Amino acid sequence: MTAEEIKSGQVLLVDKPLNWTSFQAVSKIRYTLKNALNEKKIKVGHAGTLDPLATGLLIICVGKMTKEIHTFMGQEKEYVAKIKFGATTPSYDLESDINQTFPTAHVTEQAIAEILPQFIGETKQLPPIFSAIKQGGVRLYKKARAGEQVVVEPRDVYIREIEILSFAEQELSIRVTCGKGTYIRSLAHDLGQALHSGAHLAGLRRTKIGSYSVEGAKDPIQWCEHFVNTIDA
Repeated sequence: MTAEEIKSGQVLLVDKPLNWTSFQAVSKIRYTLKNALNEKKIKVGHAGTLDPLATGLLIICVGKMTKEIHTFMGQEKEYVAKIKFGATTPSYDLESDINQTFPTAHVTEQAIAEILPQFIGETKQLPPIFSAIKQGGVRLYKKARAGEQVVVEPRDVYIREIEILSFAEQELSIRVTCGKGTYIRSLAHDLGQALHSGAHLAGLRRTKIGSYSVEGAKDPIQWCEHFVNTIDA
């Protein structure tokens, strides 16, 4: 792979590891490319943030392909999520500690299946206060972590499909196909409320963005090793 091929534009399918931020993945690849190409600047950006506690497909664009980031961000996405019933957290996931517990004896797979249709189609969703949405130029999660009062407005989202994969010991595994701006953490929280209990996201993996799949994707370290071994600057 030559320097010109990189600059002309590349789409990298990255399997983001657990506890990495999307920014860290971009920074690692940008740093490696700058050194491998002996360039002071090279454009690198991602097409849709994944939370640190989520894994899976992150599309990273390099060079002239960064101009197409918006097209990837607007494409349909698929996730596999684990939702734990019986407790809520302020962040709607495992980033923060449990703040309230609820009864779960009445939460069955049949009850879940009966309630799921109300979340399919065009609906209103309240984003988590621990999110990357900007308010007054500041990310909401920064305000939330600083203990500031955060007020969010409901957003229009579209969920095309929710498939139950398994349910055991009050943990639900589902596959979700949805549009831009949908928070699976909020879906987990809302499912708990709809079932007169509580719930939080216990695990999340993004498996598809449009026609792109996480199958065959490389993690950031593998991409960096690939560039070091193949770039002929």
